[in-house]
Amino acid sequence: MKPGDVILIRFPRTDLSKGKLRPALIIATAPGRHADLLLVLITSRAYQAVSDFDEIIDPSDIDYDKTGLKTRSVVRLARLTSVESSVINARLGHVSPERLQLIRDRIILWLQEGYHYR
Repeated sequence: MKPGDVILIRFPRTDLSKGKLRPALIIATAPGRHADLLLVLITSRAYQAVSDFDEIIDPSDIDYDKTGLKTRSVVRLARLTSVESSVINARLGHVSPERLQLIRDRIILWLQEGYHYR
């Protein structure tokens, strides 16, 4: 598994209870000897998208067919988690390198400057 891969995982809930099987995007791998991965949640609930922050993956997008997603989806950038690679259930596909970089840039900007709702 590598950054840009869309995977299927039991994504942890924010209250640390057991989550449902959901797609997620690998953002980065941890340096060092551990095989930890930084993930961001993907959901089909488009109404949850934060305008000008979250990333929409639409069937009309050029890289949509390679993602393995079945419907229009939202990459929820504020829903980050770190997991061991061994807990991944399946690899669904991948996003384009350009989309991955866009997502990383938004996360970096958010962490550096904070997000301001418009």
